[in-house]
Amino acid sequence: MAAIGFTAAAPLAGFSSVAYAADAVRAEIGKPLQEAQKLAAAGKNKEALAKLKEADAVGGKSPNESYLIERTRASAAVAAGDNDTAARAFEAVINSGKLSAAEQPKFTQALAGIYYRAKDYPKAITWIQRSLKDNPNDGQMHDLLIQTYYISGKLNEAAKELQSSKAGSESSLQMLANIQLKQNDKEGYVQTLEKLAGSYPKTSYWADLLNRVSGKPGFSSSLSLDVLRLRLANGLLTKPGEYMEMSQLALQAGNPAEAIKIIDQGYKKGALGTGSDAARHQRLKDLAAKTQTEFDAKQPALEAEAVKAKDADALANMGYALVSEGKADKGLALLDQAVKLGTAKNPEAVKLHQGIAQFIAGKKPAALATLKTVKGKEGTADLARYWTLNINHPM
Repeated sequence: MAAIGFTAAAPLAGFSSVAYAADAVRAEIGKPLQEAQKLAAAGKNKEALAKLKEADAVGGKSPNESYLIERTRASAAVAAGDNDTAARAFEAVINSGKLSAAEQPKFTQALAGIYYRAKDYPKAITWIQRSLKDNPNDGQMHDLLIQTYYISGKLNEAAKELQSSKAGSESSLQMLANIQLKQNDKEGYVQTLEKLAGSYPKTSYWADLLNRVSGKPGFSSSLSLDVLRLRLANGLLTKPGEYMEMSQLALQAGNPAEAIKIIDQGYKKGALGTGSDAARHQRLKDLAAKTQTEFDAKQPALEAEAVKAKDADALANMGYALVSEGKADKGLALLDQAVKLGTAKNPEAVKLHQGIAQFIAGKKPAALATLKTVKGKEGTADLARYWTLNINHPM
C-alpha cells in the first residue's frame, strides 16, 4: 500500500505563535521565547531551536513556561526535520495537560506521524492507538495504523484491522490479500479475492479467482464449460484454442446456439478465422451451424421423449440451449421442470444453469434468487457465487 499522505507538520499551522500573558512568563524566558518564535516564523527553524536553549537554561521554570517553550520547540523541530527533538517536545506538550480539547487530537496525530516518519513503529503504534481511542472513527489514523502494522511485520494485527474495516477500499483489500498469501491462508485469500472481483471487477482478479476455483481439490471437470462461461463474460478468452475448446464443449453439451455465439465472438475478436488454422475454425463454424439446424428439427421429438422418461438432465440441457437460442420462455419452462423432477445426476448444477439461463433471458432478480440456493462442494456453489458477483458487478 502506498503511503497515505499523513504528514506530521500538517496539523501544526499556527502552533508556534503562542500568545501568553506578560505576567505569566518571566522576562528572561519571554525574551528568548519571542525571538525563537520570530525566527521560526521567518523559516529559520534551526536558529529558533538554538535560541530556545537560552530559555532552557533558566532555572525554576513554571509549568506554563515549560509548556510554552516545548510548544514552540515542537513546531520549530518539525519544520527543521529534527524528529527526535520534535517527538520529545510533542510528548511534553501533550502530557502538560494544557492543550485544549480541540488541540489535543491534533498533537496526538502529529506525534504519531513523527514516529512513523522516523520509522519508530512501536511508538507510532502506541500514539496512533491513543489517537483512535479519542476518535475511533478517524479513518486516516486507522489507515496509518494498518500501514504501520504491515511495514513493521505485524501481519496478524494488520489483517485483523483490515478485516474489521467496513470501508473495504481496493487498496485495503489488496493489502489483506497480500498478507493472506504471505501467511499461506488460501481460504482467506480467495474470500478477499472474491470481494475484489465483486467490488472492483478487473480481469486480473477474475483470472486469479477462476484459476483457483478450477484447481480446488474435488472440483468437477463437468463444470469446465461453466468456468469458461465466466471467463468469456469477463473478457478472459483471448487465444484461438480457448474459443475452440469452449465452443466444442458447448456442442458436446447439446447447445449449438451457444457454440455459434462463442465462435462469432472469436471471429469478431480476431482470435478465429486467421492464421494457419483458419480452415479449421471455419469447419467448426460450419459444424455448429449444421448442429443447430439438426437441433431445431429434432427438438420437439427429443423434448417429448425426455418428458416421458422424466430425464431431468436432458430437459435441463435442452432448456439451456433454447434460452441460448433466444427461446427464453420455452427454455426456462424446461429448466424449471428439470429442477422440480430432482432426478438429475447433479441437481445443483441444474440449478446453477437455471440461474445463468434466467440471467441470459433478462430475468436478473430471478437469476440472483436461484443462484443463492445453489449448494455443492464440487464447484457449483463457488460458481453460483461468482455468477452472482458477475451479475451485480459486471466488468
